[in-house]
Amino acid sequence: MDEHKPVLVDEVLAALAVHPAGRYLDATFGRGGHSARILDALGPEGRLLAIDRDGDAIAAGRARFASEARLTLVHGAFGELAALLRAADPHGALYDGILIDCGVSSPQLDNAARGFSFQKDGPLDMRMDPRHGEPVSDWLGRASFEEMRGVIATLGQERFARRIAAAIERERATGPLTRTLQLANLVTQAVPVREPGKHPATRTFQALRMFINDELGQLRAALAQSLDSLKSGGRLAVISFHSLEDGVVRDFLRAQANVDPALARLPLIPASALPRLKLVGRKQRASAAEVAANPRARSALLRVAERTAAGSK
Repeated sequence: MDEHKPVLVDEVLAALAVHPAGRYLDATFGRGGHSARILDALGPEGRLLAIDRDGDAIAAGRARFASEARLTLVHGAFGELAALLRAADPHGALYDGILIDCGVSSPQLDNAARGFSFQKDGPLDMRMDPRHGEPVSDWLGRASFEEMRGVIATLGQERFARRIAAAIERERATGPLTRTLQLANLVTQAVPVREPGKHPATRTFQALRMFINDELGQLRAALAQSLDSLKSGGRLAVISFHSLEDGVVRDFLRAQANVDPALARLPLIPASALPRLKLVGRKQRASAAEVAANPRARSALLRVAERTAAGSK
């Protein structure tokens, strides 16, 4: 089994306030690290449903938890949360806690055939679910200069996006761009200044992965749909790994935890306008000990909110 260390596990368990007979949803199963700890905290009556977009993750989970009757694994994108939950449970039972972890799992990065790595040669794919969408290589073959520059600058926060897009244009004029190391070397040559401790292609690969998988769009959809699946008093815990993701999470939680300013001064606020969430604590980061043991935890941020009774089923 591929090793993957989940981040902020103790913090997540505390945030979800897991109780033995509860019903929980891990919307981003990965390699099951968080799910395993939730199952440890559940009793015989507890239930966990876990979703992942990556078929390899689901297959690994079914092998790892083959004898675990309390766990249901579902293959699908968390941006389609409502439909996946309806299919898994037509009765529409609500959850005591929902976890969303936006991180990419180590096996995805380490498997060169998936095309995520700028350090191993493989096909330039990057799709979380190869059943859907197009590989990065196809998009790079047809995208305009401005489209490439915009994606790399916005999603990668890459200040040399213009240089990189121009280099891709020149390269594809001589032949197709189809391999990860081909792109990584191209970016390395195009970037004039190196960030200490970071590969020059890190931001570009992040941008292309996020774009081809619509990661921010999926996150926005999952957050919105999660509210109708939480019990009153249920917890929503979200782990993000960079400012773009965290900005989406922060803005959503704040918006749902406050009354619309246009209605705030009314003597009687309509029930439909009351906050649907209550923020729980401040954002949390990994401890120094966890970062020392698992460096990828360094950028992890956990935000937590609790479902209010407003508009709940």
